[in-house]
Amino acid sequence: MLGKKDNPSSILIQQLGLVPFRERLPWLGGDLQTLRDTLWTEKFPHNNSRKIEINVPAANNGINGKGSLLGLLDFPKNIESPIKGLVILIHGLGGSSKRQGLMRMAKYLQEKNFATLRLNLRGADPCRHIIPGTYSAKCNSDINPVLIRARKICKELSNNENPIPLFGVGISLGGTIFLNACLDAKYYLKEGMPALDGLVCTSSPLDLNACSNSIERSRNKIYQAWLLKRLIRQTLEDPFTNPSHEKEKSNFIKRINFAPKNIREYDDLITAKRWGYKNVDDYYLNASPLPRLLKSPNHLPPTLLLQAKDDPWVPAKEANELSKKLAHSNYSNIKVILTKNGGHNGFHGVNGCWGDQLVTKWFEYLLEYQ
Repeated sequence: MLGKKDNPSSILIQQLGLVPFRERLPWLGGDLQTLRDTLWTEKFPHNNSRKIEINVPAANNGINGKGSLLGLLDFPKNIESPIKGLVILIHGLGGSSKRQGLMRMAKYLQEKNFATLRLNLRGADPCRHIIPGTYSAKCNSDINPVLIRARKICKELSNNENPIPLFGVGISLGGTIFLNACLDAKYYLKEGMPALDGLVCTSSPLDLNACSNSIERSRNKIYQAWLLKRLIRQTLEDPFTNPSHEKEKSNFIKRINFAPKNIREYDDLITAKRWGYKNVDDYYLNASPLPRLLKSPNHLPPTLLLQAKDDPWVPAKEANELSKKLAHSNYSNIKVILTKNGGHNGFHGVNGCWGDQLVTKWFEYLLEYQ
């Protein structure tokens, strides 16, 4: 349990200069922690974001055709101090660069002198008009061009001949996407160019089947309906018109009153087929990073996984299994922090968002000691 002196989570939290997470009133319990950013919206100052369009190839078929992903590049508040690094932030399922949690995290990083690149995945609203199709938990052909482009931006933002470091933060499914991309990066990126210099995954599914089962529980009926509504809307709002896509859209609309009834059926009908998997079982099996993390944890950049035990969406069992496996390893690039509370990408603490503070402290730690 968090708080014991010999607990790896407690030791790492102390090393990072943080106190253990404590919930803040009135956001008590996993559900209120999860819903806080939906129930309590904040106004963020308008950033003069620099829009970055990143060309990506077609993925598997005509529906996931070639196009561009849209990233929003924001600079640190203190323009007189050197930029510590560039952080790519990837949203979760049904999200975008406009989600409250992602915007708040970007703002906090900018206050600590990091530049941020808020990426919109294929199908997310802000880049719906420049790319067809939808994303998946393993969309490496989309992410690898982003990593290459981000390295070039690191050179542009550097005040000397050494590029600034490149970091990544994946929120929920965004973390799963980052894990898969980094595990496979050696096959895609140029030799000598690491995917990232550091990574944080918050509340990220490590086993897609286990996560799907968790979301399908009766207590999560409202959550699943909300997520499914967003996914269906993103799918139907695809403006690209080709015969195969129009046929799919027509068939999809006809079935909307009967299916998909849950995320699993959506993934079977849309995600798996669009990304070249036989069915949803094949997709969940081959796009889940846990088996490879257990086998080869050092194939990642220095990585921090943050998971709450009361997360109503993503079960903590897999992160706990990985943590126990790593405890018996002499060296690993992966660190796991398990908290008793925090919900799904909540971590709203007594001194602000503890999750945002942890992300920043991790990158500052890597800058100092790596």
